[in-house]
Amino acid sequence: MDARQITESFAVAGQLRPEDMQAAADAGYTTVINNRPDHEGGPEQPTAQDCAQAAEAAGLSYHYLPMTPDQLSPELVSSFQQALSESQGPVLAHCKSGPRSLVLWGLAQVCHQGRDIDTVLQEAHAQGFDLSHLKPLFQAFQQQTAAG
Repeated sequence: MDARQITESFAVAGQLRPEDMQAAADAGYTTVINNRPDHEGGPEQPTAQDCAQAAEAAGLSYHYLPMTPDQLSPELVSSFQQALSESQGPVLAHCKSGPRSLVLWGLAQVCHQGRDIDTVLQEAHAQGFDLSHLKPLFQAFQQQTAAG
């Protein structure tokens, strides 16, 4: 499990396997959010159900919020924010390699926590994720959320 800590309470990782759930719990995470659709990586990819069972056995909360770029929506961002809000401690979100989870987190921060877009993008960049090309997307979601 190769997690990148974005903030004190949030990290992203690539694909997690059922056997990674205990390691996540041992590392102090209390919640796992899976943003990778089942079968996206073929039959070798573990299913969300298998990971959810392993997460439960490890004492973790588990949320399956699959996303492909064309499925990004305000509703998905709201669901991601709800999972963050319900967490009793640090959250580990994952997809294939981390960026989709990071985009959802960033949009949740901007749209639901009122954080500055540039600050969120800088936090991502500090951990090796350049999301600067997505600034117009962040602005559009921010405006859409503000319009209600």
